[in-house]
Amino acid sequence: MIFAAGLGTRLKPITNTKPKALVTVAGETLLQHVIEKLAENGFHDIVINVHHFSEQIIQYLEANNRFGLSISVSDETNCLLDTGGGIKKARPLLDDGEPFLIHNVDILSNADLRGLYQKHCSHSGDATLLVSERKSSRHLLFDTQNRLQGWKNETTGEIKSPIPNFRAEDYASYAFSGIHVLSPSVFRAMEHYPDKFPIMDFYISECNEMKFNAEVDPELHLIDVGKLNSIEEAERMMKQE
Repeated sequence: MIFAAGLGTRLKPITNTKPKALVTVAGETLLQHVIEKLAENGFHDIVINVHHFSEQIIQYLEANNRFGLSISVSDETNCLLDTGGGIKKARPLLDDGEPFLIHNVDILSNADLRGLYQKHCSHSGDATLLVSERKSSRHLLFDTQNRLQGWKNETTGEIKSPIPNFRAEDYASYAFSGIHVLSPSVFRAMEHYPDKFPIMDFYISECNEMKFNAEVDPELHLIDVGKLNSIEEAERMMKQE
């Protein structure tokens, strides 16, 4: 599933007339970059959620013959459901009993998506989050078994964890990539959640009961194309590849 429903407020004024997914980097839209990367890694059944200028994304997919893949649209035009709510709404399109990969549309990286998926399938867990050691305003906190235990906002010092007497300094700190693999078990846990909620709130609330693992990639090179100044950086990265 590709998260493409966001408002793209940090990319204004570009996103005043188009969705973030259709912002161009190195001659291709962000959406095309992610679709092609998924296809190269063996993913040919894709769900895309849409909200902001949703009709533009749907027309773009049709104009490109859906890139020769099986691409379904989860339509959030009437109400943006955030990341967790977006997954919950798309359950009929995602829940075939097999794990599924989530990829933010504004993330460009050298991540081995096939390898990440296979690693998730090789061990028992409810989700596997691709993370790395890099500067970020927010970090996820994992124990010695690489199991998620908490979250920290580096700017404000805010810490979230369901664990009593939680001390952030006792845990390994990693930045989340916006790429993760989830097992169908998450849908059962989401049933009592509202229609709209962030996936990170779900992860932190449920990490004491469910198994959310880190896949730490020391070789990960990633650019979040969420700000205007990141577009040029992303184009330089794509040219280097």
